[in-house]
Amino acid sequence: MTLKNLLFITAITLALSSCVSGKIHDDLKDKYDALKIENASLMSKLDNDKGSSVIGLEKTKTDLENCKREKTQLAMDLAGAQSKYDRIKKDYDALEANSSENLTENLDRNRTLLAELEEKERLLNAKEADLLAQVKTLQKAQDNLDASSARVTELEGIIAAKEAQMSKLKNAISAALTTFEGNGLTVEQRDGKVYVSMENKLLFESGSWDVNTRGREAVVELGKVLGDNNEIAVLIEGHTDNVPYGEKGLIKNNWDLSTKRATAIVNILTENSAILKENLTAAGRGEYAPIASNTTSEGKAKNRRIEVVLTPKLDEISRLLGE
Repeated sequence: MTLKNLLFITAITLALSSCVSGKIHDDLKDKYDALKIENASLMSKLDNDKGSSVIGLEKTKTDLENCKREKTQLAMDLAGAQSKYDRIKKDYDALEANSSENLTENLDRNRTLLAELEEKERLLNAKEADLLAQVKTLQKAQDNLDASSARVTELEGIIAAKEAQMSKLKNAISAALTTFEGNGLTVEQRDGKVYVSMENKLLFESGSWDVNTRGREAVVELGKVLGDNNEIAVLIEGHTDNVPYGEKGLIKNNWDLSTKRATAIVNILTENSAILKENLTAAGRGEYAPIASNTTSEGKAKNRRIEVVLTPKLDEISRLLGE
């Protein structure tokens, strides 16, 4: 309640105090006192509210000033942030433009490198295929070489065995014909063969192809050794000197005579059933394979001969060479 209202009530009270009864006057007075107390309370409250309002206003002013300062600071911060943002955006745009250019260059370079890589890979694959083909060829050659080496080893073994066989045969013949050696008979081993050479003076009379007694003995002894060695090919060659055959009859020339003498030796050897006839060959060579000069009697005597050439059968060697 305001002061104005209070005065108005007081005035009414005074005006009515003279015309109202005492009881009413007392009631009014009580009401007045109550109103007065209430007014005092209200005034005190008003004073308190004014003080509080003043304090609140000051606080509000302070808060307003603080807000203004914060606004100013925020505006400055915003301006700084905007400036920083502008710089960053500028840098970003430049970086993006530069990156796009670099990216294009990198893509082009990568495409070029990829094409080069694909070409190198193609060449590498082609080279690898070529190397694989070469390896297969080399492996095949190595296999062939290994097979050939094995065949060579086997061949060497066979040849060594044949050499040993021929050496043993030569020794056996020399032992069997010991009594005839030095009497126009020689036994030697060369080129993997055994050569038994018998001069005609040991076997035949001049111009004849009949084997004499002494010569037959030598051929029979030779046959005994050959009968124990059926893996040997036996070639009997007849040879003459260069003096033409002058007698009439079945013989036409030295070639014919040398052939008949070789055949005569074969006939004696075939009397030995242990000798395989398919191992025997008779050949006449006439005067065309001399071992000495026909200008001397000694040379002619050496040329008039029977040569028994003993050769190991080479079936195994031929088989190996043919593989």
